Amino acid sequence: MLSGVCGGIAEYFGIDVNLVRVAAVVGAFVSFGTVALIYLAAWMIMPSE
Repeated sequence: MLSGVCGGIAEYFGIDVNLVRVAAVVGAFVSFGTVALIYLAAWMIMPSE
């Protein structure tokens, strides 16, 4: 999405980054924004490596 959270998660688990991005976008819509809030929290917590 914006800050590399999806890329970091994909790299950590060894999966395609596009799958993680699609799951994050779909999850944000399906969960009425809960996934977006989790994304923002992860952005603030994760190191900027």
